[in-house]
Amino acid sequence: MTFLIVFLGAGLGGAARHGVNLVALRWLGPDSFPVGTLFINVLGSLLMGVVAEYFLVRVGLSQHLRLFLTTGILGGFTTFSAFSLETALLWERGEPFQAVAYALLSVSLAVAGLFVGLVMARTLAGLTP
Repeated sequence: MTFLIVFLGAGLGGAARHGVNLVALRWLGPDSFPVGTLFINVLGSLLMGVVAEYFLVRVGLSQHLRLFLTTGILGGFTTFSAFSLETALLWERGEPFQAVAYALLSVSLAVAGLFVGLVMARTLAGLTP
């Protein structure tokens, strides 16, 4: 049941992300700064903070509703929100070194991984010398 709940939420979040990207593309054009993705990441992180603090801690939502909102909708909208929450939780647990290391490693290794993936795909396709 929990997989279905996450699946449904992620579908809604992914559709919302696609909609925001389409609006940004229409307004700003394809060669602009990635404002749509930046907006998604910031808004998703903001919403994750609201959900995590208010709804999860203060209101006590059910596990199914928590999964639907956080892992599902917000995870489908942006995984950056989960990354932001994990970084903040490390910081708030009194582990600032781990929080900074996690943030720096996550961003740098994710970007590096993307470049490695690009090279691998181009190599497999015969697009590199």
